[in-house]
Amino acid sequence: MSTVQETKVEKPEMKRKFYHLIINGEKLESSNGTTFKTYNPATGEVIAEVAKASKEDTEKAIQAARQAFDYGKWKKYPVNKRSRTINKIAAIMRARFNELVELEILDTGKSLHAAQGQVMQAIEDFEFYASAIVGHRGAVNSVPGQFQNYTEKEPVGVCAQIIPWNYPLMMAAWKIAPALAVGCSVIVKPASLTPLTAIILGEICLEAGVPEGVVNVIPGSGSEVGNYLVEHKQVDKVAFTGSTPIGKNIMERASQTLKRVTLELGGKSPNIVFEDADLDAAVDGSLFGIFYNTGQSCEARSRLYVHENIYDEFVRKFVEKTKKLTLGDPFDKGTHIGAVIDQNQLDVIDGYVKSAVQDGADILTGGKVAQVKGFENGFWYEPTVIANVNHQMKVVNEEIFGPVVVIMKFTDEKEAIKLANDTEFGLGSALWTKDGARATRVANQIQAGIVMVNCPFSAFPGTPFGGYKQSGFGRELCIETLDLYTETKSIISYYGSRPLNPFGL
Repeated sequence: MSTVQETKVEKPEMKRKFYHLIINGEKLESSNGTTFKTYNPATGEVIAEVAKASKEDTEKAIQAARQAFDYGKWKKYPVNKRSRTINKIAAIMRARFNELVELEILDTGKSLHAAQGQVMQAIEDFEFYASAIVGHRGAVNSVPGQFQNYTEKEPVGVCAQIIPWNYPLMMAAWKIAPALAVGCSVIVKPASLTPLTAIILGEICLEAGVPEGVVNVIPGSGSEVGNYLVEHKQVDKVAFTGSTPIGKNIMERASQTLKRVTLELGGKSPNIVFEDADLDAAVDGSLFGIFYNTGQSCEARSRLYVHENIYDEFVRKFVEKTKKLTLGDPFDKGTHIGAVIDQNQLDVIDGYVKSAVQDGADILTGGKVAQVKGFENGFWYEPTVIANVNHQMKVVNEEIFGPVVVIMKFTDEKEAIKLANDTEFGLGSALWTKDGARATRVANQIQAGIVMVNCPFSAFPGTPFGGYKQSGFGRELCIETLDLYTETKSIISYYGSRPLNPFGL
């Protein structure tokens, strides 16, 4: 009996000097040879060069995805085969967990504990959708007489997925996993500031057995690559996470071809602390709610409302703990706050803080660009708490996207709800109380897609994530997301013994 010796395949290192486009299963340089540099926000140093997709490359990726969808085998696979492949993606990611964490930290400047949590959730997203798709099906509906009606769920087609810079791997997983699960083909455009882990994820999909052309990754500019994807007739759906102004622009452009659109946009999330709250738990949870990921989260709880009877004590404890937060080496387990993504965002944050001072607000702690020993060329901002504010100030009304929180008093439940809802956004919210009836009552009145009760965490695989109002529409991370990537086809049949003759002729 002969034996076959398994050949060991050497996997390329994730950390490289150059990263390619992924189109139709190939690693390619840009058609015009253009590249861009990606930087480590903690140090300001260049990490690598990345191929910059052109319109020609984008068209090539669209055609690859179109061919893979229209004539390929991925959407024809039995559900259990797609499920096994998606689980294999998760398994490869899990086996290379530390490499993914390291690359994510280098590319984003975020802290070790933040990167670890986000890479793990990305893995769990694929595992969730590998299971969820098995139970995703159509329905049989009641119809008169000898008719039968049933529905089928069919993949929507080619999907453009535009990823933000603040959670590059996790947001890529949120979008790629459900699209693959239902049988779509995707073209992923990662943010130019943080493209590396999305490119690696595309390679992992190929390694796991996803057919060529089903997952394409093309880093490039939003104005060129992004707009081309959104406007192209052969792209069936766009999923975007990012700012509200860009989301509106995408929606307008996509309307010309009546694309399906999912938008997860900006936020200015309220955090309400009632008089009966567990004060220490509320302080700790509120600290995490704003300063996690350096405040660069769309659902960061950046408006803090505290009942007047506990306001002074809460603020004292909150400011004390804010001062204890550590900025520093993102790879150090003791670091709480990582770097800001780049100089432009650092200037934006500082501009908002300065505007608050000009408007008469008080800086209780922080309020300026930070200097971190050993990381002097990085981009850092002190965790900042601002009081004596009102709803006429832009620091209260506009999304800052940094480690800055404003804090205000309220007198009763009615006022707290009014203040919480006094915003054009509606993504996240939080409330702290020991009164279960109040928690239910207030949660039902807050105009937001997510309400966290006595809890600082906004999302787990399986929990819907999305917003009201100017925070967008559509829900990601849940079973319902699968419907965003499918069409529902209704099939009506007649099984009567006599032929139908509706006109009686």
